[in-house]
Amino acid sequence: MTTPPLNRRRFTAATALGLTGLAGLAQAQDAGFWTLLREGGCVVLMRHAQTEPGVGDPPHFKLGECSTQRNLSEAGRAQARRVGEAFLRERVKLDQVRSSAWCRCVDTAMLAFRQNTVWPPINSFFGAGGQDEQTRAVLAAVQSWQAPRNLMLVTHQVNITALTGEFLAMGEVFVTRPGAQGKDPARLRVLARQTF
Repeated sequence: MTTPPLNRRRFTAATALGLTGLAGLAQAQDAGFWTLLREGGCVVLMRHAQTEPGVGDPPHFKLGECSTQRNLSEAGRAQARRVGEAFLRERVKLDQVRSSAWCRCVDTAMLAFRQNTVWPPINSFFGAGGQDEQTRAVLAAVQSWQAPRNLMLVTHQVNITALTGEFLAMGEVFVTRPGAQGKDPARLRVLARQTF
């Protein structure tokens, strides 16, 4: 039994339709992302921008010494600037920007938003204890966040996953709102996400 030859024209047309559909979906998600932020009342979670290769930090790193940590790569620095440019272009106001004390988070916040306050509850707990305590502290602190204000938290994948139950890439941004109904009331529900 022989298989029929591939109908390249039909395949190309179907592929084009599929890609058009994906582009439309991306535009819809993009529009929803910015619309939510313009409405305000959002707690925005950003994973630091792209870093040099590696996982975690070198042994015996020190928080006060960037040279001992895994830091942003040149691509990450450019990515952080793109995030800031997009927020300016879309006229989205951030009332507060807070970050983890790790240099890659501080640098991301400063390159993107030109403002930052280090906030210990969003420090990384990768390979350490304190996950539940820190996550509860963040959830308690953001519960009363209301429109029209927006809060940006620049932190780490482990922290954001603990807060939302979802994984995100370096430089990706989640939009959440306190009180938004979700499957798990002990977590922030992701309403929109964007990669830059």
